[in-house]
Amino acid sequence: MAILEARNVTKVYETRGVETPALRGVDLEVEAGEFSALAGPSGSGKTTLLNLFGALDEPTTGSVILEGQCLGELSAMELADLRLHKLGFVFQAYNLIPVLTARENVEFVMELQGVKPRERQERAEKLLAEVGLADLGAKRPLEMSGGQQQRVAVARAIASGPRIVLADEPTANLDSKTAGQLLDLMHTMNRERGVTFLFSTHDPMVIDKASRVVRLVDGRISADERR
Repeated sequence: MAILEARNVTKVYETRGVETPALRGVDLEVEAGEFSALAGPSGSGKTTLLNLFGALDEPTTGSVILEGQCLGELSAMELADLRLHKLGFVFQAYNLIPVLTARENVEFVMELQGVKPRERQERAEKLLAEVGLADLGAKRPLEMSGGQQQRVAVARAIASGPRIVLADEPTANLDSKTAGQLLDLMHTMNRERGVTFLFSTHDPMVIDKASRVVRLVDGRISADERR
């Protein structure tokens, strides 16, 4: 069953009267439980498509559907609620809150969800242990390596109990060993928790690990490979 769908999606950016097409009529279905990658060079449209799937942007034309809901029909408040409860995000730049500890960063989304303090603390500590950071819960982002920060970001993305995690170039700032460990971690979460993962990437390591690779060129799907 498709958890995410793009139906004839286009996205055009306009700067000073000049229009730049980023997506040109994309049709794509992502099945629940997939570990998939949107691959392509810079400017291919992969990050734009990921942002549309994450309700972080709106298509110029076409529809984006999450679990049967057309995102274009939802209010701003409904979209915020959807992002809070159904989606997890992992970004290239980590996007951790610098004044919060690792545990507090993981707790943050759960706090927004209204989870009680003791429960969210216990869940955060369990998730940090799961990503190999049981001893770093009191550390702030600047006291951790890039790989450690990205592990915290993965724990935070999973903490809300999302149906799908969207990861935008999550290995771009990591060395190959750390990137490989992070991918193994996310693959384990996909297999054991059933969380759907969708990456945007040009990293060969991510592409090799993915069970499905959708390749984009100039805003169009050029290939769709299942393994």
